[in-house]
Order: sequence, then C-alpha cells, then structure tokens
Amino acid sequence: MSRALDYLLQTRGETLAPYFKFLKQAGSNLDPKTRSLVSLIAKVHAESESGLRQYLPRALRDGASAAEIIDVLLFSLPMLGLSKITWAIDIILDMDIPDFNAEQIDQQPDWHPLATVAEITEGVPVKRGAAGREFFILKEQQQLTIYDSRCPHQVTNIPELAIEGFTLTCPKHNWQFDLHSGDCIAKGRLPLTRLQHRISDQGVIEVFC
Repeated sequence: MSRALDYLLQTRGETLAPYFKFLKQAGSNLDPKTRSLVSLIAKVHAESESGLRQYLPRALRDGASAAEIIDVLLFSLPMLGLSKITWAIDIILDMDIPDFNAEQIDQQPDWHPLATVAEITEGVPVKRGAAGREFFILKEQQQLTIYDSRCPHQVTNIPELAIEGFTLTCPKHNWQFDLHSGDCIAKGRLPLTRLQHRISDQGVIEVFC
C-alpha cells in the first residue's frame, strides 16, 4: 500500500471505507487465484510496475502457475494490446523468478535431489540449489525443514550471507524471518514458503518443485 493511500485512510478513512467494502464484496464469489489474476491484469492494463511486482507474487502464492499467468496475459490481448503484454513480460523477466524460465515454464513439478543428509550440519542453516532454484535447509533434532530462498514479498532471492543465527533478512526491504518456523518476524507478515521433501534410501534429500 502506498504512503498516499495510507495517509488518506488515516485522514479520511470513513470516506474510503465504502469503496474498500465494495471491492471486497465484488470479488466474494471468486476464488483467491482468479481474484489475483484479475488484479494482475488490472495492474498490467494500468502499466503499474509497483502493482505488477506486488500482485505477481500474490498470484503465485494463490496457486497460479507461471504458465497460467503467461496464458492469461495472452488471453487478454484484445484488452491489453501487445505492447502492454511485452511491457509486463520485461518486468517479469527482470524479477528473475525461476518459475518463468523458458526451459521450465511448461514442466510439471517433480522430485529433485538437493543434498545428502550427511552434508547438512545439525543446527546450521545452509543454502543449496536444485532444478534452477535455491533453498534454505535447516536440520534440528534430525528433522529437516526446507524453505524457498525467495522472499514472499517481491520474490527477491535471499543470499546465504543474509543468515544470522536462525534469522534470515531479505536485503531488499529488510523483511526478517525465523528459520525455526519460517514466520516473518519484522517488517512484513508473510512467511517463507516451505517445500515438500523426502529422503531416499541412499540418504539423498529430494525436494518437490
């Protein structure tokens, strides 16, 4: 939310309240993914870069795949025109989200080897990569937790140097996360994304992505 909107809500909240109530009720019959995709198209139509950077991660969190997002942009060609679609694609590529890699966009999620259990030191968070993506791994009491390295705010790839003890800080907007739980503990409210994992008979940690 912008500073200007924060200001208007603070000074004229009673005036704006019906508008926000209308927006909420207008989308009440839409599932979260559809609502996020509609909002995303609206941001592209308005050529709002900050809005696109905000709503693209939201659409992904709400279950839209990268392929679905590209398809909904192209489906909206009569309204958006090609220039706005290519404008949006340029921003999406600049965000460097692995899901949108040309080689991976149409692939279905699968199991990928990430590391061996023996490589991961108890109580020491580390970063490892697989399938063109990166993850934080924490082993505590022989239990593994794996998080996507992307900040849930604007999908910034958080570096391993951002780990301090069991706190992870995104360098872009200083969101902080507790690596024990994945919860955001400062600046924001969205948690890190946990990944499903399994351990093979050979002791290899595999992640589903």
